[in-house]
Amino acid sequence: MMWKLYDQLIEQVPDTVRVDHIHVGPVWTLVHAGPYCGFAVTVNEQELPIPSFQRLIGTDLRWVASLCKSWDFLEASVGTAALNAYHNSPRTALSIEGMRCTKNAFTDYAEAVKNKKAAIIGHFFNLEKFLTQAACISVLERKPWPGDYPDSACEYLLPEQDFVFITGSAFINKTLPRLLQLSESCQTIVLGPSTPMSPILFDYGADELSGLSPDYLEPEKAEIAGRGNVKMTTYGRRVRLQRSAADYNKP
Repeated sequence: MMWKLYDQLIEQVPDTVRVDHIHVGPVWTLVHAGPYCGFAVTVNEQELPIPSFQRLIGTDLRWVASLCKSWDFLEASVGTAALNAYHNSPRTALSIEGMRCTKNAFTDYAEAVKNKKAAIIGHFFNLEKFLTQAACISVLERKPWPGDYPDSACEYLLPEQDFVFITGSAFINKTLPRLLQLSESCQTIVLGPSTPMSPILFDYGADELSGLSPDYLEPEKAEIAGRGNVKMTTYGRRVRLQRSAADYNKP
């Protein structure tokens, strides 16, 4: 069951387009395939040397996207970028009913969390600045800072929240399905450029998606983008997708 989310997303990716460029930077991973360009955060917690992925050039986009299931998180970063090349492309994402552009995803939630309990999986410093009216904010981190909770606290803390904000990188490290299960009684938002902007995530407990729909970025600019020194909106537009109340009601 845990792989079903991944498999459904992979199945929608075309296998008729070939990957023609891959760049794994210290911050962002980019995959180009024909008219598609996708981003995902580079998950390299052990700070390992980044291997070459040139063996994947010429492989079909769906097969490379299937690497999002890999337990090698650098490989999974490539797979997620390939997956997002299709799902987050303007031609795919902007055709979904209800998808809309937003100037600043974080301001969308500032008023909603007023006097509510909110948990954030992974630090989003800009988001934390906007949630100051929340009754309580709990930050869960794999490498916790002073005042943070370790990520293992999710089993105890998430069911008690009103809002849960989950970084899209949880898709890469495979914690997303369980985090969504734990947050089933909460308003749950998956956010960040690594988030696959597909309504399929609603079937697994997400209520809102907030991510990036990138424009086509020339491959020669991938190295600059991969360093993470430029705002992501330089490369596309922030987009938001909410589950319709008519389609879904949480208990």
